[in-house]
Amino acid sequence: MKKKKKKILIHSNFCKMLTGFGKHKKNLLKYLYKTNKYELIELSNGYPWSSENLKYTPWDNYGSLPDNPETQQEIMSDAVRKNAAGYGSEMIDEAIEKLKPDIYLGIEDIWAFRNFYQKSWWNKIHCIIHTTLDSLPILNDAIEAGKDIKNYYVWATFAEKALNKLGHKHVKTIHGSVDTQNFFKLQDESKKKLRSFFKTEDNFIIGFVFRNQLRKSVPNLLDGFKMFNKKNPEAKARLLLHTHWNEGWNIPELLKEKEIDFNLILTTYFCKKCSRYNIKPFTGQNIDCDFCRTKNSCETTNIKHGVNEQQLNEIYNLMDVYCHPFTSGGQELPIQEAKLAELITLVTNYSCGEDSCSKESGGFPLNWSEYREPGTQFIKATTCSKHISEQLEKVYKMPQKQKEALGKKSRQYVIDNYSVEVIGKKFEEIFDSFPDVEYDYKKEEKNLNPFFNPDESLADKEWVESLYVNMLNEIDAKGVEHWIKRLNSDLKRPHVLAYFRKISKQKNDQQEMLKIQTELQAKSDEKRIAFIEPTNEQQIIASSSILPSLSKKYPNYKLYYITKPQYFDLINSHPSVYKVLPYSSEMDNVLNLEGKADKKPIFDMVFAPHLGMKNNYFRNCQDQIDYNIYECS
Repeated sequence: MKKKKKKILIHSNFCKMLTGFGKHKKNLLKYLYKTNKYELIELSNGYPWSSENLKYTPWDNYGSLPDNPETQQEIMSDAVRKNAAGYGSEMIDEAIEKLKPDIYLGIEDIWAFRNFYQKSWWNKIHCIIHTTLDSLPILNDAIEAGKDIKNYYVWATFAEKALNKLGHKHVKTIHGSVDTQNFFKLQDESKKKLRSFFKTEDNFIIGFVFRNQLRKSVPNLLDGFKMFNKKNPEAKARLLLHTHWNEGWNIPELLKEKEIDFNLILTTYFCKKCSRYNIKPFTGQNIDCDFCRTKNSCETTNIKHGVNEQQLNEIYNLMDVYCHPFTSGGQELPIQEAKLAELITLVTNYSCGEDSCSKESGGFPLNWSEYREPGTQFIKATTCSKHISEQLEKVYKMPQKQKEALGKKSRQYVIDNYSVEVIGKKFEEIFDSFPDVEYDYKKEEKNLNPFFNPDESLADKEWVESLYVNMLNEIDAKGVEHWIKRLNSDLKRPHVLAYFRKISKQKNDQQEMLKIQTELQAKSDEKRIAFIEPTNEQQIIASSSILPSLSKKYPNYKLYYITKPQYFDLINSHPSVYKVLPYSSEMDNVLNLEGKADKKPIFDMVFAPHLGMKNNYFRNCQDQIDYNIYECS
């Protein structure tokens, strides 16, 4: 008998997102797909469950947000809920129940999984977390999670060492994967042509590819560059900052402050019209394209409009050395990309940088001084500008053969430690080592209690925690902290309690809707009509008079009457009604019940008089008109 393929749910950014998590997820999915050993499912943060944007991958793909627009609006209006929803908290239970994976692989920041460890399915299926940690002391969330995560992998060895030292010996390092086919050293002739095209043949080009965030040490790099230029004027050095100049550091102001000539700093402009890029000094945003001549079409490269990987490889090949100073980081993929292009890399010797500036990596370390991040007290690095200058000079004056040898060593180091083939194989071996799963995937639903009355004598912390436990059946440390702050600033206890009552009721409604959906979709050959009337006793009694007409008009359909439980006795024994179901506010979205796009219908037709005509005319075009309508002449 042929063995069933293991079903793997991989949860992170959408694989087409140009983020570190997105790129790694794409690489891993592509590798695993080629093995043809697994049934792969992608769960993509930030997209609705049935999003059309997710339908064009060779594996099944679902979003981690609810489809219901009203629910989405509610999420967006609540900062705490919005943050958790961004990491999949709203749909993760439904995803596990519906998709029934043998293996769950979560690739995100560690706080994304904070509320997962108490789930009924956690560790009943094989659960793996592959997360980035960037600072010492290790985040408390990551330490506490050690006891709950059986298969715990980090992206950098410094984090593995720190967690091992704290007693979590099972934590191991698996680096984020890099596609080694996309980044490589161009032939000398091709490099010369590129240099000539961008008029940099005579310049020593120092490169930095980065998202313009304050943790990237741009001021330090500018100071080091200025020192190097002053000491080595014959190098005609240029600093290429491949980043977006409209976020993070105000680079033009820094250049003015440090009295650095704007012409010495190059950047990447990308045209939204023709998708070509240009390398030149910064002159503002929304400038005219030098290639297609479109007005105002070019801006500095960014995550929305930026170069593809072939173009990025060309940009690395314009550089003579790559310099990456930062305060801390989870892996910093551009460092590995630069190494693949056989560049010598200068990297701050802290956090994940330790893996990229070791002797075996072919890179050079940048010295740093410690400072503490306000609030968190995490150790952060401020990179020594003088040492940046010294290391740049070391590379500049290095014999060409030595540079080439170090470049080849750097590339091989990434292939051996970060390539898709190496990282993919590690996960393949982990997946294959797991035994078969015996779990029924039925969500262990507990009815929430929106009518819970808390003990008002409790202190704020205990009072808020009692709301979480009794009304939501969970505890959320960040949420507790948030509500304590609100109680001490702008809210009174009755306001917070009212909010918890609302969320508790909404979650009960969602659970009820899911139960009904699961029950009815199992009867795939049954034709169904839903009649919804939750308003009051009078409306239910009045509506009962038209139910025989509906049954007569549609004899092959089973009629489900949906109302509030307190009205069940009024309609339960009606001869036209097949079954009475409990009403929830989720059912006011008629399209969700009748189906839309590729979302399967629960009912073939829905009659909901309480909603008025605006939401009462779809019915999948299956309703029949009682009277012929003639045009009067």
